[in-house]
Amino acid sequence: MPPAYSDLVALPDPANAAGVDSAKQKTMLSLLGNPRSPLPQDCGLEPSNPLIKSLIVKAHVGPFTARGLAPAVESLTAVMADIKSAHPDLHDRLGNMGMLCVRHVRGNPQAISNHSWGTAIDLTIDGKLDARGDGRVQHGLTLLAPIFNRRKWFWGAAFGTEDGMHFEASDGLVREWAAAGHFGEVATLAAPKPVVLGVGDRGPAVIALQDKLNKAGQPLLRDGIFGRDTEAAVMRFQAASDLVVDGVVGPATLAKLA
Repeated sequence: MPPAYSDLVALPDPANAAGVDSAKQKTMLSLLGNPRSPLPQDCGLEPSNPLIKSLIVKAHVGPFTARGLAPAVESLTAVMADIKSAHPDLHDRLGNMGMLCVRHVRGNPQAISNHSWGTAIDLTIDGKLDARGDGRVQHGLTLLAPIFNRRKWFWGAAFGTEDGMHFEASDGLVREWAAAGHFGEVATLAAPKPVVLGVGDRGPAVIALQDKLNKAGQPLLRDGIFGRDTEAAVMRFQAASDLVVDGVVGPATLAKLA
């Protein structure tokens, strides 16, 4: 008998399709700006950024109503239609714990949660929320993830601290929205760009970076979070490698690490 949708199962490997990456802080800040300053630790305050405020909408997306950034809500509606077609029973069991939530990433005050821009959502199945950080996920989420991936949404199960309930618009998708003019007259990041990692980023790319730094003799906790410790390790490596010491991992630093 197959597991029930809310039953816990092993985390699939890989959690996301190739090329579907979490949206980087540099991407979000350069295209949309800081949602609010100072940023609170918990939800409750609205974005104060005029551009973001103008783009927030509320709509019925299928099994529930969501409030977030307009292109994200539109894309989420398409995702839910795909889910209804592939798994109608699971579709009807879905709920959510919110989309727009202006705050830091939990446990990481140096990073802005993508909920702050209204481009992420936390899902429930049969009213149950998948526990964060236990290394297991609800069976239904493993069925949803490939569908989200096809629409270029990233699954948070791949974060250093597993977050299986969490789905967010990928870096590439946010750049596509910018290129399509959703954010007005701004310099877009839609064209392919060199990989750049910095403080506030998290996920598989950061884990890979931390592995490389450890191999290069820069002892570092492998937690998938680009915090101040990772920044310091990058700066030490850059100094030892005669690179510009800026704590940002661009093409030159990646080449040396490789």
